[in-house]
Amino acid sequence: MKTVAISILGTTMDRRGKGDKRWDKWRPTVSMFQHDDLLIDRLELLFDNHSQGLANQVTEDIARVSPETEVVHHRVNFQDPWDFETVYGELLDFARGYPFKRSREQYLIHITTGTHVAQICLYLLTEAGYLPGRLLQTSPARSDSNLPGEYQIIDLDLSKYDQIASRFQKEHQEGTTYLKGGIETNNPAFNRMIEQLEKVSIRSSEPILITGPTGAGKSQLAQRVYELRRQRGKLEGRLVAVNCATLRGENAMSALFGHKKGAFTGATSDRPGLLMEANKGLLFLDEIGELGLDEQAMLLRAIEDKCFMPFGSDKEVSSDFQLIAGTNRDLAQLAREGGFRADLMARIDLWTYQLPSLKDRIEDLEPNIDYELEVFSGRSGYLVNFNKAARERYLAFSRSADATWSANFRDLNASITRMGTLADGGRITVEVVDEEVGRLKRKWNATSSTEQNAGELIEQVLGQGSADSIDYYDQLKLAALIEVCRHSSSMAEAGRKLFNVSRESKRSSNDSHRVKQLLAKYGIRFEEL
Repeated sequence: MKTVAISILGTTMDRRGKGDKRWDKWRPTVSMFQHDDLLIDRLELLFDNHSQGLANQVTEDIARVSPETEVVHHRVNFQDPWDFETVYGELLDFARGYPFKRSREQYLIHITTGTHVAQICLYLLTEAGYLPGRLLQTSPARSDSNLPGEYQIIDLDLSKYDQIASRFQKEHQEGTTYLKGGIETNNPAFNRMIEQLEKVSIRSSEPILITGPTGAGKSQLAQRVYELRRQRGKLEGRLVAVNCATLRGENAMSALFGHKKGAFTGATSDRPGLLMEANKGLLFLDEIGELGLDEQAMLLRAIEDKCFMPFGSDKEVSSDFQLIAGTNRDLAQLAREGGFRADLMARIDLWTYQLPSLKDRIEDLEPNIDYELEVFSGRSGYLVNFNKAARERYLAFSRSADATWSANFRDLNASITRMGTLADGGRITVEVVDEEVGRLKRKWNATSSTEQNAGELIEQVLGQGSADSIDYYDQLKLAALIEVCRHSSSMAEAGRKLFNVSRESKRSSNDSHRVKQLLAKYGIRFEEL
């Protein structure tokens, strides 16, 4: 395989010395060919229109020290050799037009000559793969050496450098461990997700969408992403977190985007708003699906343009924040129904990660129990743990069909907190576990019976599996609507039962129409019930 060097002619360093005295000086381009252990078959020499004479001289000198080397001249004219855009563009054009033959030739990119801008551009083009080779750095010999100079070949494939590669791998492992809260998790899908999220957290400032059921750990994960980015110098601002379900009407606009004094009744002073507070930092909007459409529109512009209009102001302000959004709702379905802006959905759906429920990653239960025990011990000031029999009984129940973990890690946290509080001498006994198991069974049975009754009723009307696509809150409302309609002789009677309070405040009420509209949303006709 032939070796080909690509080099920019050094208009200053390659011109050193007049006549034969030039051989007394170190010249970087010529020096490449004065090493017995560095054999170069061809040199692609780049220079501008004003350097033809020097190029000819260097070519002749190379022929004297390495007659087997072919030198090929290339005219590359930099309008301004210190303008990054111009230099990069010219070198990129050369790289794209050069007929690389990777199967037959290997390439060395000489980065010692040319302006600093040119050297940086050669490095970047090599790193990006436009120049498919390794870097060649030459330098004068030490003062106590008789050598014609020194050289170093640098391969930008860092995976070939064991020490560097292991260091990057260690940092990656530290990052993923941090995102998992130091918990050694065993679920393969969850681990793969966290490994990718670690890379995204370090390399990207684009929005991240975290989905998953309530209690799966969306807020904690957003907190860890922020802290990891701050550790790596990617953020300098603060973390601002808000649950969008708490924002309503004017309060939503004011809380998010700020307001000017006098913008509405009670606005006695200026308010910067959460987006401004998150400048240079991270904004976590939990339950983003609860935002109104007007707030969604303003948020989209704030994400894309980094500017927005505070409520009651006639001047825009800017805030450079990163967004993490959280939701337990199906935003795509909500967008199809008109409850969430499709353009905002598209903008925040670049990096989407769905957190599984505790039940779906039950193999991670035991390390999370240990983590919760450690947290409780730190908070209470004394060490708390199970005795052997108690631990085995709690684990057996936790993995059984009776354990639904409906609130996910919130259920687990509450359970460990209760047992830790009741543990005499810091030892959780079988008796404490049995009492806790009974408490959890009663709680989950009460919840599951309500869910089951509502789900069964809906599936009787809409078909098998239909309840799975409906939020639990909406299931309860729809089940109540179906039940009332089934026990009413007409839509008017059903309406009088359903709207018994609100209908009194209306001058004239059309109860039948309101019931018909609610049923039509799910494609149900009153006669079918």
